[in-house]
Amino acid sequence: MKVLLLKDPKEDDCGQDPYIRELGLYGLEATLIPVLSFEFLSLPSFSEKLSHPEGYGGLIFTSPRAVEAVELCLEKDSKTEAWEKSLKEKWNAKPVYVVGSATASLVRKIGLDTEGEKCGNAEKLAEYICSRESPALPLLFPCGTLKGEILPKMLKDQGIPMESITVYQKIPHPGIQGNLKSYFSKQGVPASITFFSPSGLAYGLQHIQELSGDHINQIKFAAIGPTTARALVAQGLPVSCTAESPTPGALAAGIRKALQAHSCC
Repeated sequence: MKVLLLKDPKEDDCGQDPYIRELGLYGLEATLIPVLSFEFLSLPSFSEKLSHPEGYGGLIFTSPRAVEAVELCLEKDSKTEAWEKSLKEKWNAKPVYVVGSATASLVRKIGLDTEGEKCGNAEKLAEYICSRESPALPLLFPCGTLKGEILPKMLKDQGIPMESITVYQKIPHPGIQGNLKSYFSKQGVPASITFFSPSGLAYGLQHIQELSGDHINQIKFAAIGPTTARALVAQGLPVSCTAESPTPGALAAGIRKALQAHSCC
């Protein structure tokens, strides 16, 4: 069975995208098509904040893009040497909270220790942070323009200081329409389509509806997490699968279960 994942491919240490590999273990033929691109914002301001760890109680990363913003700051401002010599060590003396294994892996690559990665989503991470000793200084939270309000609100309600800075925004991938059209013309209507964010849904759904036509009811729609699942429901689409955690293994198991249930009907 063919399944379509609306995300950009990322090779792991084995040289293969982990989602393609995990779905392949269940005999599912996965194709990845990116629907989002990103523009980075406020990097000079963010770079200045990264240079002063003494002013913060720690870091919060809820997306890989926020970590990429750190990498860009270090490259553009020639701060790599300062990072390796002292800044990295000073940040590591404070908690670095992350959501998800993909984000955690990138954070570790820039030399920072992580905690909270198994929380799965921002709400659970907020609960985890609230269970820790409250810092006297604000936690620095680099985020996107469409960041959810759950984490900031939960921390505020618990009196935990936080300073957010918007470092990226999502835009439609320039090749989305052409790539989807090519996929549907060659592969046909997939058995399942997975969305990885409400933004990806907003940018990709219309094209999928047009290309699927009357066959759209045959598609099992999957979501990487509860926020994306709610966005699907808001669009009037049935959600056949919400991954138990935002990981390749959990998504693959959920899609397989949804497709098996369909074939039994």
